[in-house]
Amino acid sequence: MRIPNCHARAIGALAGCTALVLAATGTAAAHPATRTAPERQVLATGDGWASAGTGTTGGAAADAAHVYTVKTWDAFKAALAAGGSAPRIIKVVGAIDADGPNCTAFAADGYDFAGYLATYDPEVWGRTKNLDAEPAASQEGLRRASEARQDAYIKAFVPANTTIIGVGKDAGFKGASLQVKGVDNVIVRNLTFESPLDCFPQWDPTDDVDGNWNSEYDSAVLYGATHIWMDHNTFTDGDYPDSDLPYYFGRIYERHDGELDIVKGSDHVTASWNVFADHDKTILVGNGDSDATAAIDRGHLKVTFHHNLFSNLVERAPRVRFGQVDSYNNHFVAEDGYLYSYGIGLESQLVAEHNAFTLPEGARAGSILKKWNESTLSAADNYVNGKRTDLIAVHNAQIPAETLTAATTWTPTLRTKVDPAKDVPRLVGRGAGAGRIG
Repeated sequence: MRIPNCHARAIGALAGCTALVLAATGTAAAHPATRTAPERQVLATGDGWASAGTGTTGGAAADAAHVYTVKTWDAFKAALAAGGSAPRIIKVVGAIDADGPNCTAFAADGYDFAGYLATYDPEVWGRTKNLDAEPAASQEGLRRASEARQDAYIKAFVPANTTIIGVGKDAGFKGASLQVKGVDNVIVRNLTFESPLDCFPQWDPTDDVDGNWNSEYDSAVLYGATHIWMDHNTFTDGDYPDSDLPYYFGRIYERHDGELDIVKGSDHVTASWNVFADHDKTILVGNGDSDATAAIDRGHLKVTFHHNLFSNLVERAPRVRFGQVDSYNNHFVAEDGYLYSYGIGLESQLVAEHNAFTLPEGARAGSILKKWNESTLSAADNYVNGKRTDLIAVHNAQIPAETLTAATTWTPTLRTKVDPAKDVPRLVGRGAGAGRIG
């Protein structure tokens, strides 16, 4: 069996579970009145959509029995599963490798990548029929079985009323997919996420004109989740950038999905002071245009992005459907290969204000916005390479086939402070990302 470019960062066997280490952490009262321990901090009143309604407190109320310090993937997953619905704090120490065994260990018996390529080569299979009906014993069926084994290992499901926080400057996860699904009140802070690498991407000959390789696994996905605060995290492709990926059937062998996806009716989310770096398809707010998806997402997907650094990305920072998204005081630093930052999707209600954009020579300011559908959009007081720029006007001048219209249906009110756009590169460069809280 041969699987190309599969990495082997083994951290132990699939089976077994490292014992939890209970941290003897006191309550906030044990600290000076002027300073709350980072793991006990809650989202400030008025700080973005996650502060609406009941606000976001995560596991701040956890008693000592529900405070865990973890150093391995098994211990982390055990801490998530322990303690029922009680508030919990999980403190992550060091870089936890969630990949476990290498890709070969996840592969189902009989799966052979060379055989997969030979079977589904467009010159043999064609380009008019997808692989969904392939039986379990086929190479596609064995690929699905292999994918299921990886899926079960690298996904970690976060319960309600939880704070997950990195200790120090080097805490985080390599190859993990954090699932915040159908729960309320979660805080994730001070962690570095190196994107999971899909061992078994699927070939779809019907995806676009020439077909595409499609991969799974976001670093973090909010799926029907509410009151979520993502703060001072760093998201990156790390040791496995897209530039190193091979091509098969004339298409890049895509092995990454998103860095942060907010989908399926998720609501009241604040993403603040994070770094999103070195990635292609970065953030989705709403993941489809279908009637079924619209029925779930309309009236939800209220998200705030502020003081984040978006660096060396290709697209989706974010791409928005349906939601009321407030994006202010962010710094976007583009490099070669840049396509766009904001994707204007179906029924999106994006307010993009007081942001700074640093574009390389030859990149057009008009490409900052990408129109997918006719939707409302406000984009006031933004700076491109130090110059105040009307993003909508420059887009329409440079890309007249995708004319956008300035329009608003709502006005953001949940902002604790708006910094001058000219100061944003300095402030965000100094304060965003893991290792910079407190």
